[in-house]
Amino acid sequence: MEKSRVLVVGGTGYLGRRMVKASLAQGHETCVLMRPEIGLDIDKLQMLLSFKAQGARLLEASLDNHRGLVAAVKQVDVVVSAMSGVHFRSHNLLLQLKLVEAIKEAGNVKFGATGHCVSTP
Repeated sequence: MEKSRVLVVGGTGYLGRRMVKASLAQGHETCVLMRPEIGLDIDKLQMLLSFKAQGARLLEASLDNHRGLVAAVKQVDVVVSAMSGVHFRSHNLLLQLKLVEAIKEAGNVKFGATGHCVSTP
């Protein structure tokens, strides 16, 4: 199986942490977006450091910094968004749209016919 370079956004959440572990277990080069907004959330920081110890790369970028987000996306083939949908009607919907715009501008991750992102061959 061909290995991909995967970026997981929301990697410290309930689904995201499982996606990171699964990607690493499959041998993919795995990156986790580390948002500066994480602040001093010790549990999330420890989880990110644990991912790093397991071989993941931490890419620091804010979803509010378009240039930084595009730069992070350009380093991978696949983007997995596991951001919480708990507040779907508010801020997180806008963050998802910012991520989609960064993916479009980066140009290296293609969207499938269903609208889902797929990696380039």
